[in-house]
Amino acid sequence: MAIRTLARSLIASAAVAATALVALPAPAGSHPPDPGVVRVDSGWLRGNVADDHVSYSAIPYAAPPVGEHRWRPPVRPRPWAGVRDATTQSTPCPQRGMQGILGAEDCLYLGVTVPRDVRPRERLPVLVWLHGGGFVSGAAREYDGARLATSGRLMVVTVNYRLGALGFLSSPALDTSGGNYGLMDQAAALRWVRDNAARFGGDPHNVTLAGQSAGARAVCAQLASPISRGLFQRAIAQSGACENQVPTLDVAQAFGARATEELGCATAADVARCLRERSPAELLAVLSGVGWELTGRVSDRPWNPVAGTWVLPQQPGEALGNGSAARVPLLIGGVRDEMRAFVSDEGALTAERYRAMMIETFGDQAGAVLAAYPVAHHDSPALALAAVLTDWGGFIGACPVLRTAEAAAVHQPVYVYEFAEDSGQVADGFPGFPMGSYHGLDLPYLWDLNTAWDPYPTLTSEQERLSATIIGYWSAFARTGEPSRMGQPPWAEFGSTGTVTELSTSGIAPTPYAADHRCDLWSGLPR
Repeated sequence: MAIRTLARSLIASAAVAATALVALPAPAGSHPPDPGVVRVDSGWLRGNVADDHVSYSAIPYAAPPVGEHRWRPPVRPRPWAGVRDATTQSTPCPQRGMQGILGAEDCLYLGVTVPRDVRPRERLPVLVWLHGGGFVSGAAREYDGARLATSGRLMVVTVNYRLGALGFLSSPALDTSGGNYGLMDQAAALRWVRDNAARFGGDPHNVTLAGQSAGARAVCAQLASPISRGLFQRAIAQSGACENQVPTLDVAQAFGARATEELGCATAADVARCLRERSPAELLAVLSGVGWELTGRVSDRPWNPVAGTWVLPQQPGEALGNGSAARVPLLIGGVRDEMRAFVSDEGALTAERYRAMMIETFGDQAGAVLAAYPVAHHDSPALALAAVLTDWGGFIGACPVLRTAEAAAVHQPVYVYEFAEDSGQVADGFPGFPMGSYHGLDLPYLWDLNTAWDPYPTLTSEQERLSATIIGYWSAFARTGEPSRMGQPPWAEFGSTGTVTELSTSGIAPTPYAADHRCDLWSGLPR
């Protein structure tokens, strides 16, 4: 009873803090003289003005989570005097990069991009983007929202949030949140959008929360979280299913105890203080390889949203199924060959090893899997493995997306897609392994990416037209809650038809998704 009372108190405190973020009075006149200058609730900003859009970077939406603020809920940023430079990209939250450790704990910033010609009193739909990266990598600065903002006529917001142990370490020595600091950051960013969107020409009452991969699973968690209720009106989940379970509190605290032991803090007189004295580099190293096996499940990994907490009371899939999640229109889907990118290093896999992996993963159900996915039906054992893991979706894949859609469609409008455009690429070192439509391939159809590693092929003119069509669907959904719009192929709602819409240059039409991915088989096998 005491824990429940504390949870209610903390949620109420978060609500009070949210309402305290009141925007300052608008400057005189409809627009300041400089089109790149805008006032938000903490002060004035100057952004980058381009021919067709204005972008603002490194806008603080919360105070730096450093020192005593590490592993605490985010608090509002301090106001600043003068005009703050918002033309330089923010630093990522601490993470492992290709050249070593990058980022800094002072990372709770977001970016905003809007069309330059926003009209007085216009209210653009707002799309808030949560990046992917397995909750251990990624950053707002990797996603240039100019195409989305100008072509879709949207206010686009990209968000940094705490990652890895800094974002998701669960320990009773810290607090009762269960380690959901990254989720609390995302909710704080949504509150900032509510309080400031109108200053940029956005509509604070028409917000779409969107994300890809881990970002999609964060969207699922926010759908189920009471701290974000009412802060967004639509949701888009790309290549991440709400049906994939996240760690429960006891599992997350077991991971936290292992991490605390590895960091040398388990026997400290003040465990929290000991943990806060550890450097970001030390924290990034702890449990870094746990749970990332090819045949692993989402909940095997330590840095995740945590269910059974006041931030996330239920598993996201359960909340969607029982109707306690936010009942907002949902657009959900993925790419056709999700797991090929992760299996591509296994091009030399033998048939014997493939069989052994199936037995290790599915136990006494392995025979059914091997019968449905015999090596003889694929060009290589590695491609058979990729098909199994994609359809099963214990990590990322197809059938959990379908089950998520089926559960949600009972309570809210749902639209489902499969991005099926082939990359035309083959795996490095394994010419017999075509990459197909692999995880993340849909991103350049929506964004101009600023990543250190860019594996994606340059879009052809036909693919650029597909990109424009997809942006049209996403922006229509953000505007109205339905992806269909005049001049584009219709998109049927999933709940009334069971339709999954294929997106590719070959055509935009219903696709036999459940049959293609053998979801009837997987509905009766271990998840």
